[in-house]
Amino acid sequence: MVTRTLPPGVSATAEVAASSANLGPGFDSLGLAVGLYDEISVETTESGLVVEVEGEGVGQVPLDESHLVVRAIQRGLRENGIDTPGLIVRCRNRIPHSRGLGSSAAAVVGGLAAANGLAMQADSTPMSAERLVQVSSEFEGHPDNAAAAVLGGAVVSWTENRGDGPRYAAVQIRLHPAITVFAAIPQVRSSTAETRVLLPEHVSHADASFNVSRAALLIVALTERPDLLLAATEDALHQSQRAPAMPASAEYLAVLRRCGVAGVLSGAGPSVLALSTEAELPVEAAEFGSRNGFEIVRMSVGHGVTWSSGVAAKS
Repeated sequence: MVTRTLPPGVSATAEVAASSANLGPGFDSLGLAVGLYDEISVETTESGLVVEVEGEGVGQVPLDESHLVVRAIQRGLRENGIDTPGLIVRCRNRIPHSRGLGSSAAAVVGGLAAANGLAMQADSTPMSAERLVQVSSEFEGHPDNAAAAVLGGAVVSWTENRGDGPRYAAVQIRLHPAITVFAAIPQVRSSTAETRVLLPEHVSHADASFNVSRAALLIVALTERPDLLLAATEDALHQSQRAPAMPASAEYLAVLRRCGVAGVLSGAGPSVLALSTEAELPVEAAEFGSRNGFEIVRMSVGHGVTWSSGVAAKS
């Protein structure tokens, strides 16, 4: 129910990180925010909608109400009981689109956070982190990327199926300080929807058991024993099944792992994430990436979404 209509001239901003999901065996449950950020600013106007995009997605994303950030802002305003007759939405995008780095989750989480910033100026209580995880995951259909974008750092997320629809939740885990994150980002793109259809409807008991053991081990490796990362990031459920759609990424995974580096497909790909305790990738892995069109970036661990209304930043 709308309780207040914002006047023109009210503004807010949000910053939201890229994310990598699955991390090998943690299909649709494990995620990691990485230090590459989109920025969103929104201002209320007397009427209409203006959408401006800078950086990634220019000339490719819609500039109307179907834009994902706009849809998220509108949902966030409804959640906060707020309406506005018009909006200017500005997006400064640094997260590559369709590369497995959570650009759609970032768009949703950033839009919801921007709506929280507007709510602060309407004497409305902003959505909590728990509610942000729930609503953003409803957009996504699963909580791994969305939860990482909301909370920052490494997260474990899960879904509870209830009569009134799924409940999404997540908790942070403490990433071991010795772990270094590298992202290998190719020029080619991929769609989660297109690669998900490559996955079988049913898996064997052996494969399910294998992934359960590796996902459990991965929590230990991420938090206490990074020396176990190589074994802990093995997967039987999705990476090899997606390999035919992204052969260069599949080969890069093989190169990394042959070099003793815990390489995983980032989300549905085609980006590759490497988790290491070394400051640099092995020469063979770095040279393969350069020869095959991957931009290799050493990443910091991303922080949770932040928003500001000109009063105080929240997270």
